[in-house]
Amino acid sequence: MATILWIVAVILVISGIFAILRKQLLWGIVLIVVGLLVGPGGVSIFH
Repeated sequence: MATILWIVAVILVISGIFAILRKQLLWGIVLIVVGLLVGPGGVSIFH
């Protein structure tokens, strides 16, 4: 389960970075924050 969360978190953060690069700043920030919250290193919503 932790591996799946880690992969989802990485995908969200990378998507957020690409959104910022495409000038979608707010959406990019939201994706990065959600990615950091879901990841096992962050405050996981499944703990």
